Amino acid sequence: MNQSELSAISNRLLDPELDRELLRAYIDSANDGIFVVCDEMKFLIANCRLASWLGIPEMDLVRHGQRVPILDYLGGRISARLFQEQFQQVVAGKSVRFELELAPDLARSRWVEITMNRVYIDAFMVIGVMRDITERKLLIETMTHYASHDDLTGLCNRREFQRQLNELFAEVGSGSTTHVLMYIDLDQFKIVNDSCGHKVGDELMCQVAGNIQRRVPSGNVLARLGGDEFGVLLNNCNIDEALKVAEGVRDSIDAFEFVWKDRSFRISASIGVCSIGSGSESPEAVMSAADAACYVAKDKGRNRVQLYFGGEECTRKRREMEWVPRIEQALKEDRLELHCQKIVSLKGKGSQPCAYMEVLLRLIDESGVLVSPAAFFPSAERYNLMPAIDRWVVGHLLLEDTHRWVESKLHAAAGEPTQVHFGINLSGASLNDDAFIGFLEETLNKTSVPHSFICFEITETVAISNLARATEVMKSLKAKGCRFALDDFGKGMSSLSYLRSLPVDYLKIDGALVKAIIDDDVACAMVEAINRIAYAMDIETIAEFVENEFVLNRLRAIGVDYAQGFAIHIPEQLETFMRPPGSYSLP
Repeated sequence: MNQSELSAISNRLLDPELDRELLRAYIDSANDGIFVVCDEMKFLIANCRLASWLGIPEMDLVRHGQRVPILDYLGGRISARLFQEQFQQVVAGKSVRFELELAPDLARSRWVEITMNRVYIDAFMVIGVMRDITERKLLIETMTHYASHDDLTGLCNRREFQRQLNELFAEVGSGSTTHVLMYIDLDQFKIVNDSCGHKVGDELMCQVAGNIQRRVPSGNVLARLGGDEFGVLLNNCNIDEALKVAEGVRDSIDAFEFVWKDRSFRISASIGVCSIGSGSESPEAVMSAADAACYVAKDKGRNRVQLYFGGEECTRKRREMEWVPRIEQALKEDRLELHCQKIVSLKGKGSQPCAYMEVLLRLIDESGVLVSPAAFFPSAERYNLMPAIDRWVVGHLLLEDTHRWVESKLHAAAGEPTQVHFGINLSGASLNDDAFIGFLEETLNKTSVPHSFICFEITETVAISNLARATEVMKSLKAKGCRFALDDFGKGMSSLSYLRSLPVDYLKIDGALVKAIIDDDVACAMVEAINRIAYAMDIETIAEFVENEFVLNRLRAIGVDYAQGFAIHIPEQLETFMRPPGSYSLP
């Protein structure tokens, strides 16, 4: 290329007409929508991208003689009002950036981010850039949806339900408006999961969710709270109306038949209902009350609606539920304490030295007060916390310093019977928990405590409710040298026929019978019968709840082997009991 050609090119690049062509080529090649409007918000310039987004040819947007207002093409009053508000900020000298839904009549809608600045070239004008953020917006909306909705049913999830409950509660204030919370728990749902698998259970859950949704009036909140539980918030609703809705939901689920291949299933629902008004304590209290009412409905036979009215049943259930986080926190913070109570032999003159003791549990509450298991065991049993509690007891008892107690008792028992046992209570939930039984067997392999000194206690009710499982576990642990006691024996006397199947070493006679043997001839006869049968089967007997010398003497006359109760020993802390006089202190 010679010098004259280079000069010609240089002059062409300096041509103002070329500047406009280059600028035009630049804005038309941009991926963003670019526009310039006058002070009346009418188009002076619009690039091809923006014109395609609006569904209007570019020349129609910037035709001479009649400028076109940009507000006419944004679509919808809300978008137009927002643009106008932001435009006024630009007129005042500010740069703005905002998001707007572009919904023109002749093109698909999209979300855009608009940046606008004021410029002055011969006259006042505003230049703006629109960036398509539809994909980002949809992604955010999807993420937001999944954060607040249940993946399986598409209903609100527990977090969103709690948020809306909080908002509803805040609106109640001191006014007279009332709302209602319904807590729905499906009955027999586990049968489907266990017999057909979770995939089929998921299908049933989706169908039930749709069934409930059709029964809940529109404009109200329905959520899956987890598992087989649902929650409903009925806005501006009185109790009578809410009970009708609840009964409608219950009826529809009760009438629903789920068919899978060649099998059909029927389920039902227990529903708790609680009012939300100016007198309600807190959102958490309302939720707890509705849950408590739901459990009362289950206890009354399931497939029914229960209104929370603060009665004894609902209050008791609510107290049980309030114990759940307290128990979990106590386990986490190691705020449990082992106690014990002696069991003495009644053979020979007087009561013989301790040959057996039962290990008891106490919970130390947040203020340092000891709490009896009678206060928290019902909740632990209902909400499946007993395996965790039993793990704590077994771990602390067999893997720490109990062997010192065993050694000290053996030394103290010189010349006395050296068979020393301590009883560890096992709950039904733990007995049926494979993970817990595995943990127990592993602990027995590690402990320095002789297995022959360990006696596991299970209640008569637990043993009979799952006889095959109880027998299997008992035989397995007895093979390791452990012993077993059947606790609370004689409550129904229906269990006598099962004794042949259970490899037990002791029968602990129910305390209600023992306490009555002085004044009740029938109770005395029942204790005598249990003792005779046990003797015939080579099983030793232990009488519980022995509270005075009169009962003690009667038991001795009957021939009961051992006695336990306040007349013999007030339960004390295991650490104190384990420490022989003048011996070491536990760390």
